[in-house]
Amino acid sequence: MDLNLLVALDALLEENSVTAAADRLNLSPPAMSRTLARIRRATGDDILVRVGRTMVPTPRALELREETRDLVRRATAVLTPVRRLDLAGLNRHFTVRGHDALLAALAAPLIARVGATAPNVHLSLLAESAADQPDLARSQVDLEIGANEPRRPELSSEVVGTDRVVLALRRGHPLARGRVSVDKLVRMTFVAVSRRGRLHDAIDDSLAERGLRRRVIASLPTSAAALDVVSRSDAVAVVAERICRPASARLGLVTRRLPLELPPTQVVLTWHHRHDSDPAHTWLRGQVRDVLREATDGTAKGRPATGRPRGFA
Repeated sequence: MDLNLLVALDALLEENSVTAAADRLNLSPPAMSRTLARIRRATGDDILVRVGRTMVPTPRALELREETRDLVRRATAVLTPVRRLDLAGLNRHFTVRGHDALLAALAAPLIARVGATAPNVHLSLLAESAADQPDLARSQVDLEIGANEPRRPELSSEVVGTDRVVLALRRGHPLARGRVSVDKLVRMTFVAVSRRGRLHDAIDDSLAERGLRRRVIASLPTSAAALDVVSRSDAVAVVAERICRPASARLGLVTRRLPLELPPTQVVLTWHHRHDSDPAHTWLRGQVRDVLREATDGTAKGRPATGRPRGFA
């Protein structure tokens, strides 16, 4: 089926003239006459017939006029880039998945921003799962927020910020005073943050290079859970400094710089490339980007110069 015939039929029924329809579509009259012949064969109807010096539509053509016009209008809309996004009328449901610390920093300001500008947009904020899942490819998740850039070619990503990792401990902790040395560090008891239940991370690698080990007594799936344990015990945790600052402050915790050279944590937005040119998805990414950049006190700095980026603690 040649859908160009619909455009020609719309012009013919609008103009009731082969010559005028040809001018409208930048065709020669003979070319439009040949197109009309093809339309007649396709429809089994004459479409336009000569009456005196003019051409008039057949009854079948009159039946097709409005439907043809609507089909051409809809096809044109499909093949025309969206130049303006109507946020007031936008009706979409977006699902965002990410690390709990990032979602905690994102949730309140993002919900406020979206509610103020796009009241018919609904958000679902999901925690990371214990196993990596291809939900972006299945359209189950619109946007993921984490620390690692994707390796799959069908996924797009953007680094929107970085954060330093620090040691969090309760204010009355016996080792809370002053600078934390490596000697102090290995005397502490740690709770790790890992959605997969891992007890070993980059801190252990750095200590192992010095021939040292630390004591990790448990792993917890979220930063919030780890910080709660820290607030009620002598255990300590390593967390992202600025992202976790509100939670640490609410629990009355203090933070100290680590005596180890560790790369900063990246904040990475990831989505399926099918959404690269979707105006509504682009708008959502912009809202999330702005909130997270504010939460990390700056814009993306790119990849760290040395070492592999840490995941969010």
